[in-house]
Amino acid sequence: MNRTRLLLSAWALVLTIGTAGLAQGPGFIPLFDGKDFAEWTLPEGDNGHWKIVNGVIDYDARSEATGRKDLVSKREFGDFVLKVEWRIKEAPYINPNVPYVLPDGTHAKGIDGKELKMALPDSDSGVFVRDINGKSQINIWCWPIGSGEVYGYRMDKNMPASVRSGVTPKHQADKPIGEWNAFEITMKKDRLTVLLNGVTVIENAELPGIPAKGPICLQHHGGYKDGKYTGPPSLVQFRNIYVKPLD
Repeated sequence: MNRTRLLLSAWALVLTIGTAGLAQGPGFIPLFDGKDFAEWTLPEGDNGHWKIVNGVIDYDARSEATGRKDLVSKREFGDFVLKVEWRIKEAPYINPNVPYVLPDGTHAKGIDGKELKMALPDSDSGVFVRDINGKSQINIWCWPIGSGEVYGYRMDKNMPASVRSGVTPKHQADKPIGEWNAFEITMKKDRLTVLLNGVTVIENAELPGIPAKGPICLQHHGGYKDGKYTGPPSLVQFRNIYVKPLD
């Protein structure tokens, strides 16, 4: 390769790296470059369970942190559009208490008046928006209702029926375990819209009391003891994380 071609190739590489966010559209900035956790705060004492493998964030649900185990963004955001791809690697844990979620967000009951429960393979993670305590968690899991629901609001019986139904997915748009999925999450004031693989599963849902500004968190879930998972584990990976601030 001659010197001119070498210089042109090097310049093209610089442009590609410098404009990585443009692939997501104008205004988007990367929160993960496939190389390091520069934009994230790792749990103290995690001991390498949140890691980067082949350019993606990989988690095995076994963080050794004594406090919170979630991965938290260093930046805080108000109104924004977040794009993130995720996949559940596997679901070795059988969850015996998966409910039959109805369109209004409540759980179906049998003729005995008790909630119906299903035993299904389950892994569980999510994306917290503006709230490190998890009430505004947008779920990633294996439940038949599908990912994208906001569990903390749907399960809060003090919330109006319109709120609980609003945060319940209108479609099941998940791809099979092991395949990559794509979230597009839009927060405007206290309103949330979630697209999963191009399908609108949550539209303009109200999240009363959500903080006006806060970090984005990738969720730890489950426990591990004596060689077994004690709850639905976060056996997940994340990649292509971009955010577009709207304020």
